Amino acid sequence: MSGRAYDPLKRVIDLIGATTLFIVTLPIQAVVAALIWMSLGAPVLFRQERPGRNGEIFTLIKFRTMKNGDAIDADRMTRLGHRLRSLSLDELPTLINVIKGDMSLVGPRPLLVSYLDRYSRDQARRHEVRPGITGLAQVSGRNDLPWEERLALDVRYVDSRDLRGDISILVRTVAPVLGRRGISEDGMPTMTEFRGHPK
Repeated sequence: MSGRAYDPLKRVIDLIGATTLFIVTLPIQAVVAALIWMSLGAPVLFRQERPGRNGEIFTLIKFRTMKNGDAIDADRMTRLGHRLRSLSLDELPTLINVIKGDMSLVGPRPLLVSYLDRYSRDQARRHEVRPGITGLAQVSGRNDLPWEERLALDVRYVDSRDLRGDISILVRTVAPVLGRRGISEDGMPTMTEFRGHPK
């Protein structure tokens, strides 16, 4: 079972998996929320609009890792925020997005709304499925990969998604997270801006 035929089962797996993980990690989330509140104050959560399946906009939820202000991300990133990102703990509230159906456990990462008109026709196919907390690009290098390669991997996932592949991606996610590999590009808090498909 693969492609569209797999999607209903994938949604059931997402709902059960995300709900279980959310409940199990609640004590960790409580500690993280308290540390952020003491370090940065309110709000503890970061919310930002992102494009989901078919480009529909939803509100992504994560733990806040940066100070407010107009400075560049590298200057606003806190020491605590850097540590949370290095351990992927800032992603735990995103399980709510999976439970709500905005996202999946596995799929292309939800990028910025401003990127929507910058994709080539083929790259835009990444929005044929729900975005994921982890995905093929994340287990293949994360933010170390150039944009063209990352987006090509997203489209490859769209065309080949199935249960075995999703399980493989979830298992392969553990090593990069524990090894803190590919968290950001050199000299960047995360990654460079996607400027668009070369014309």
